[in-house]
Amino acid sequence: MPSCVLAYSGGLDTSVILGWLMDEGYDVHCVYVDLGQPCEDREAIMKKARDIGAKSSRLIDAQLELCRDFAFPVMQWQAKYEGIYLLGTSIARPLISKVCLQVAREVNADAYAHGATGKGNDQCRFQLAAEALDAGVETIAPWRIEKFRQAFPGRTEMIAYCQQRNIPVKASSDKPYSSDENCLHISYEAGDLEDLAVNGVELVDFGMTVSPQQAPDKIENVTIGFESGVPVAVNGERLDAFQVVARLNEIGGRNGVGRIDVVENRFVGMKSRGVYEAPGMTVLYDAHRLVEQLTLDRDLTHLRDRLAAEVAEMVYYGYWYHAKFDALLAFIREAQQPVTGEVSLNLYKGNVQVAGRSSPNSLYDEGIATMEGGGSYNQTDAEGFLRIQGLPGRVQARMRPREY
Repeated sequence: MPSCVLAYSGGLDTSVILGWLMDEGYDVHCVYVDLGQPCEDREAIMKKARDIGAKSSRLIDAQLELCRDFAFPVMQWQAKYEGIYLLGTSIARPLISKVCLQVAREVNADAYAHGATGKGNDQCRFQLAAEALDAGVETIAPWRIEKFRQAFPGRTEMIAYCQQRNIPVKASSDKPYSSDENCLHISYEAGDLEDLAVNGVELVDFGMTVSPQQAPDKIENVTIGFESGVPVAVNGERLDAFQVVARLNEIGGRNGVGRIDVVENRFVGMKSRGVYEAPGMTVLYDAHRLVEQLTLDRDLTHLRDRLAAEVAEMVYYGYWYHAKFDALLAFIREAQQPVTGEVSLNLYKGNVQVAGRSSPNSLYDEGIATMEGGGSYNQTDAEGFLRIQGLPGRVQARMRPREY
């Protein structure tokens, strides 16, 4: 009998796919990659897989690896897809593929299966990552199989299938939007969210944040310490990467930080609407940028910023295990060496404001920058600087006078 490893979340899609793969004659090994999903009962998910009939089900904890080796390098790039999305789902997919392939090798499975649809980005992220790690891997994507789509043309049929087999799922006919969660964020899409006239942040039952309106009517201060671009402490307490994210999720979440509603351009070409919440990572992005303002010189910062959109695209599209991305990760590790310091932030009703910042590697020189008299900067030097900078413009003005 053929066997496969299924990236199993315990949600509607993968629960249906587990049953369908078994109906198709597969022994299915379910792998739940624990990425710090804040709203999920892990034991219930493992039991559900066994109850449905999985050959095996296992939970693999990758929370620390996700934050340390995947999320933090992307944060160091200040990468945001289309200027707003912090890539929480995108970052997790190559790690899930890596873990599932490790299990597939262990159990000698014939294939790797996932629940991503043929319309979305995740199919690209799962498969491109898997093939980069194992060129001979067979990927099963039921949503790209006509027989599966005929059996399950929509979520209503999937919910009915689960009800027939007594499979509990979070989605319902009354509220059929789907969610994907990990410690970095929760995403919400589909169902009623496909109607752009619907207010997404009012529709969704958020799992990590309160609304800014319901947040405390007082400022909460938080300090974050960085070493070479890596956040290592919150409020003076040294923490590992996952603990930093978890702590800031609590602090940012109770202050209504990190909710967005965006219409984005998927890799496959269509536009889609997503609602996201990422309280901890939103705070970290802001804090990290503030330390960089002290410690990175202008030209390096501007080069990083020009490349950040390219990095965001590669992560969003699924090219994590790619030669160009390896080189970009090496670049950012070197660039982040001086980014050490501490930032004090005030959080208030969804807002993040700087209260103070310091660094032993600060390039800020008050004596040079001051607008007061004295200091080591001689303003007379600017005369020659402007003459040289203005030379091309003066030559062009003589040859091609502009009307004014």
